Formats: sequence, C-alpha cells, structure tokens
Amino acid sequence: MCGTCGCAEESGGTRVVMLREEDAPDHGHPHPHPHARPHERRQPGGAGETVAIEQKVLAKNDLLAERNRTWMTDRGVVAVNMMSSPGAGKTTLLERTVTDLGGRRPVAVIEGDQETRLDADRIRRTGCAVVQVNTGAGCHLDAEMMRDALTALSPAEGSLLMVENVGNLVCPALFDLGERSKVVIISVTEGTDKPLKYPYMFAAADLILINKSDLLPHVDFDVEQCARHARSVNPDVRVLTVSATTGEGLGHWYDWLAEQR
Repeated sequence: MCGTCGCAEESGGTRVVMLREEDAPDHGHPHPHPHARPHERRQPGGAGETVAIEQKVLAKNDLLAERNRTWMTDRGVVAVNMMSSPGAGKTTLLERTVTDLGGRRPVAVIEGDQETRLDADRIRRTGCAVVQVNTGAGCHLDAEMMRDALTALSPAEGSLLMVENVGNLVCPALFDLGERSKVVIISVTEGTDKPLKYPYMFAAADLILINKSDLLPHVDFDVEQCARHARSVNPDVRVLTVSATTGEGLGHWYDWLAEQR
C-alpha cells in the first residue's frame, strides 16, 4: 500500500488507486458540484474570490497535465480520455476495443469511478493491464490522479492508454489529464439534444461516438440532427455511429485510434 495515494495491487491482478476524499487533491471547494471556467462563474458576493480560486485550481491542474503529457510523449504512450454520462456504454466499448485490438498494439486502461472496482474487473478479464481510480465524492479525474495512476500502471512504451473518466457530462471536460485526445460517447437512449445542453463537453471533444446504434429502431433519436447540434458547438469535430454490442461502425473507431500517434 502506497502511503501517499493509497494505491495497491488487489488479488487477481487488478491495480487500484484508492483516492479517498481526504486524499484527493485540494480543489479548494467541496464535491460534488459542477465546475465552471472562471469567466463563467458569476455569483453575487465573493465572486472575485471564487474566480481566483477557480483560476488557481485550473492553473495547477494544467501544469501537472503538461508534466503527464511530457512523460507519456517521451515513452510513446498515447492517452485517449473517454467521457460520457453514466450508462452510455464506455466500459462495454472498452472491453470490445481491447479485445479486438489485441496483438496490434499494447493497450492499457485507467478506470475512473467514484466507488467500486467493477469496471476494472471487467477490463482485467480481457487480459489488459488496468488501474482503477476511485474518486470518492469527486466528480472527475484530474491531472494529479492521472499521474498517480500512471505511476501504478507504468504502461509499456508505445502503448495506447485508454482512460475511462467518471460518468459526468460537465466536470471531466474542464480538467486536462495530459491526454492526446478527448472522446465523448453519447448513446442513442440519451436524447438528440445533449450537445446543446452540455456544450462545453462536446466543444472539447476531438471525436464523438454515437453508441448503441443497434437500438435506433426502438428509440426516438435523430443521428444527423445530433451531429448537427455537435458541430454547432464544435464545427470540426468528427462524429461516428457505432454499436459496442454488435460491432457496427467499430472499424472506423479503430482506424481513428490507429491515427493517434
């Protein structure tokens, strides 16, 4: 057990970074609540102090993220930060991706959740190296958690590192981890208007995956309209429609991953 971050190697091979609330990096404010960029927070009374705190928190995170990015670049590790609301299918997509890409390229996974190591156990059964980060009341991963996870995982040189962020369509987009790319997953069961309701998340994305396409005949979801909404906040974003269950569209997803070097 590590005395600073609480990382441990659990039985069965799953590595866990247990970041309890008292161990987590000091954000200067309680959790959970949606974070905001400094210029977006306008509160009567004490607003200047709030802005200063937010700027300090994000500046510290960005510095650590750059150190993570340098560490990974020096080792040829390419990190992809996968973000979505809960239940969009991130873990299922990761299981399928790790299995299908086996042998093509070393793959490692960082799993972020508030509690449990259930998702890490699922990934571990594929034979992939995995670390679970438990954030407690925290609503996102940040660069310091990423650094601790990298230390515990020690991905091989040239690895593709998949990071499953905490399920949340607000906070994860605001915290750079040092990743190469950001991917947002939306499922067809969530509603066509999600890019308009959570614009910062979709504006931050390098790629948007519309998942669970196998359910399209059974739900009211307009793929083209959702893509238009996404491009209204992020004109250059790429949008792919996939099904992690049936495999539909995954070839294009794997082609995109192969481009991340």
